[in-house]
Amino acid sequence: MKIPLTQTEQAICKTIADAASSLGYEAYIIGGFVRDKLLCRATKDIDIVTTHNGITLAYEVAKSCNPTPQITIFKTYGTAQLKLPDIELEFVGARKESYTPETRNPTVTQGTITDDQNRRDFTINALAISLNKANYGALIDPFSGIADLKNKILRTPLLPEITFSDDPLRMLRAIRFATQLQFSIDPNTYNAIFTQAHRISIITQERITEELNKIMACAKPSIGFNLLYHTGLLAIILPEMVALSGTQSIDNKGHKDNFIHTLQVVDNICQVSNNLWLRWAALLHDIGKPRSKRFEVGRGWTFHGHEVVGAKMVPKIFTNLRQPLTEKMRYVQQLVSLHHRPISVTKENITDSAIRRLLFDAGEYYDDLMLLCNADITSKNQVKVARYLSNFELVKQRCVELEEKDHIRNWQPPITGEEIMKLLNIPPSKPIGIIKAAIKDAILDGDIENTYEAAILLMYKLAETLQLSKH
Repeated sequence: MKIPLTQTEQAICKTIADAASSLGYEAYIIGGFVRDKLLCRATKDIDIVTTHNGITLAYEVAKSCNPTPQITIFKTYGTAQLKLPDIELEFVGARKESYTPETRNPTVTQGTITDDQNRRDFTINALAISLNKANYGALIDPFSGIADLKNKILRTPLLPEITFSDDPLRMLRAIRFATQLQFSIDPNTYNAIFTQAHRISIITQERITEELNKIMACAKPSIGFNLLYHTGLLAIILPEMVALSGTQSIDNKGHKDNFIHTLQVVDNICQVSNNLWLRWAALLHDIGKPRSKRFEVGRGWTFHGHEVVGAKMVPKIFTNLRQPLTEKMRYVQQLVSLHHRPISVTKENITDSAIRRLLFDAGEYYDDLMLLCNADITSKNQVKVARYLSNFELVKQRCVELEEKDHIRNWQPPITGEEIMKLLNIPPSKPIGIIKAAIKDAILDGDIENTYEAAILLMYKLAETLQLSKH
């Protein structure tokens, strides 16, 4: 089978082949590059395996490049990275691996190309192209990887129980590839993930979260999260998500499956945004529902305050996942906290005060919040969906009108705490916060104009009420 290479890729292959030949080495392109070229997917990484020293081969290849590229050496792994203008090469010696149950870090010895293909995670990643004079360009496919590509199946080269027990991270990689490529997982391979799921506990959280983020970056993350759920991995990795699953009925009144709903929301968001953290906000937007679920006689199931509960859960979830506890976490937390607000506004008389507060609280996140709220409309009742969308459009229009008039999204109170202390001649104290909050509320409620003069007048009135001194 002919691999569709660009002229640049052909030239790189020839350079590597000549360098390997001059050293008396065997060399092969292996893994993801071969797979992606056969799937006509864009790729910018080439992995080269040699039956000798990968670092030595990297230096030999670099000699033939103009200008000479930067080489990064990873002595622990015996690998070398060589960065060219349009592509990155990684060189490694062919390896044979053996594992112990306590760790995914193998004992590595030098091996043949066959040994190296045996240790690969999936048949579609064990495909290799020879760069050797005797069979240059030949595709080496010992495990029928081409057939699996054609049939869109993920399968391990060796027994899956051994493959996953040796390196449990491969279970997450199977699910990630199934999500990225929209392939199915071979039944024996799937069953092995189910039986070996507990082994994921020996993997560092950082590596687990890296795979989760890659699943979240896919076009349809629901594929991956459904697989994580049904194989038992999600209960170990993110149990808060599992708590969303299932329905309950009392007096013939049930509620929707919030796990299924959440995945629909995530997929909806993925159609309109590549923002990873907005996708995480979609995944966690209803995470507080299991803890706030109540059955009220005459009303049915309620989830009052689930957005507040969920927002409080976000920092702990991010901590457990080793996600960044930075502005990215606060962004997710804020969207979880506010995601119900625009919808609830549509159920009331849409007052200017409610709109101002929505704009103020959302601030710079307003546009993303509205995307999330739109994605959150998933009812199968088309009449209800049409009504929600109509009301939601009305809220968005009112937001546009008030933002143009009052510029609330980037609004700062017209008077600062320092000015209040100076004008009233008082030290830092609780009344300062009371006055600032009262001025903010008065402006957002439309009780006073958004001007310095109006704020000063209200400040003096409040100071008199609070019996504070002034100049």
